[in-house]
Amino acid sequence: MTTIDPNKPIRIAIVEDDPALRKMIVSLLQADPSYAVVAELAEGKAAIAALAHLAVDIVLVDIGLPDISGIEVIRELKALARECNVLVVTTFGDEKTVTAALEAGADGYLLKGTALDELKRDLHALQDGGSPLSPMIARKLLNRLQAKAADETPESGGETRLTRREHEILQMIAKGFSYAETSTICDISAATVHSHLKRIYRKLEVHSKTEAVYEARRRSLIH
Repeated sequence: MTTIDPNKPIRIAIVEDDPALRKMIVSLLQADPSYAVVAELAEGKAAIAALAHLAVDIVLVDIGLPDISGIEVIRELKALARECNVLVVTTFGDEKTVTAALEAGADGYLLKGTALDELKRDLHALQDGGSPLSPMIARKLLNRLQAKAADETPESGGETRLTRREHEILQMIAKGFSYAETSTICDISAATVHSHLKRIYRKLEVHSKTEAVYEARRRSLIH
């Protein structure tokens, strides 16, 4: 995080292709002496080129830009200036996009619709070392971490230990559900179902789902 002189305004660049929203954010920040808007850009490539030559404390980036993805902009900005804080402000709240943005280096993620006065609070929190997230985004990340923890937590049962997800999938297969049906019910991809089954086969030392079900029942891992 960049050390900021409290007597100097926080220098902000805005990368947003919606002119009305961009104007509202600029007006909000320019009315506050704590901020200085140093750049307004509507396209990703132009933003990367311009910000390579500007000293900026925070960059607000939309994901849905007209030329390149905001995720690519984040990645490039972080390569240019790791200490610069990047805050996503977008309509895209799906897990894949959120994860990609954070992995690219985003320091915070807000969904559009956030009250502008709250945006100023989030900017201060970001500059102070925080990572502002919209409540919906925070919940999705929490759910993902909890699901991952559940997948990796072994189920008890003899010497062979299956994770909760592996146990769940094996139960589904034993009940006659297809891979596609299992993926839908468990809310995971068919490829993920296959990956779990391969691990189950290795653990049970079998080579087919029929053998896996038989061996799991023999060991009292499923009923």
